[in-house]
Amino acid sequence: MSETNHLSLKKSLDLVLKSATEELNQIQSYEQLMVQKSRFLGKKGPLSELFKTLGRLSFEEKSLQGKEINLIKEELESLFQKKQYELEEQTLHRQLAQTYIDITRPSRSAWQGTLHPLTQTMQQMVEIFTELGFAIATGPEIEHDFYNFEALNFPPAHPAREMQDTFFINEQTLLRTHTSPVQIRTLLKHKPPLRIICPGKVYRKDADVTHSPMFHQIEGLWVDKHTSMADLKGVLQTFAKKMFGEHTRIRLRPSFFPFVEPGAEVDVSCLFCQGHGCRLCKHTGFIEILGAGMVHPHIFKAVSYPKEMRGFAFGMGVERIAMLLYGIDDIRLFFESETRFLGQFVSSLPMTLETESVLDKDVL
Repeated sequence: MSETNHLSLKKSLDLVLKSATEELNQIQSYEQLMVQKSRFLGKKGPLSELFKTLGRLSFEEKSLQGKEINLIKEELESLFQKKQYELEEQTLHRQLAQTYIDITRPSRSAWQGTLHPLTQTMQQMVEIFTELGFAIATGPEIEHDFYNFEALNFPPAHPAREMQDTFFINEQTLLRTHTSPVQIRTLLKHKPPLRIICPGKVYRKDADVTHSPMFHQIEGLWVDKHTSMADLKGVLQTFAKKMFGEHTRIRLRPSFFPFVEPGAEVDVSCLFCQGHGCRLCKHTGFIEILGAGMVHPHIFKAVSYPKEMRGFAFGMGVERIAMLLYGIDDIRLFFESETRFLGQFVSSLPMTLETESVLDKDVL
């Protein structure tokens, strides 16, 4: 590099540094700082102009002069950053001076997060059934009419469809009314024997103190050659004891469901009067919690299963179980996000709900 060029560059850089330092000393606000920063370090600043002159130099001179310009650029960036910190600190002090803070006042108590009561209840139910050997299967909430109704022995225009009126996207697509479609998808994908539970959200056009347009279900399915009602009762009796306590008894009452034959309503002995009879159980000593029965032959026919297969299915609402467990009389409380309500349910369960299984990827 010629001595003349070097002196000229050094003089220019010194002037830029001196001018920027003087301007920084006059800056009183963040807006002024940004204007001056753009002026000195922006695309139209003096350093950018100096960089443009390097194109006329040799490789060696370009490298040496570029290095000197970059050193000044780094120094300027450091000065602007330091000034920004000073301005931010001044702003903070002004804000604190305008705000009265009582340092002797006790701090707010820390809020402890916890699982939603429905999540706690569902996790407890899933844990019970997985201990009994059930795998977990999931499926889409937007379903085809075939999986939600037809394959489950609900022919078009069947009266039983009115009990599960839901939200239709078009004539063949709807929000599922139960998690039973997951059972159909699993039966179509896997060969027997099968033992699965299907937890998830479902949708129906109901809304009152005991019904919600969106709620949660857990359904179960057990398929094998020698499955019987005795097996069904044994599984449900075990579930009831683990869920509500060892003293709990169940009873099965004949009932109709299109997808099971025979079908039954399943009651548990009243949690509040221990089966002696009270206002809540209408003095019967029992409270209905779910429906169940042996899988209808039409279901096996729809999924091309062998005729010798037998199976049972059951389904229950998670909200109903939670309402019984916690003595809640209005289902809408679960969905209002009221912290005074939700804060009552402190859980020792982990903050995750595991609902994946080896079946999931095949079912979906």
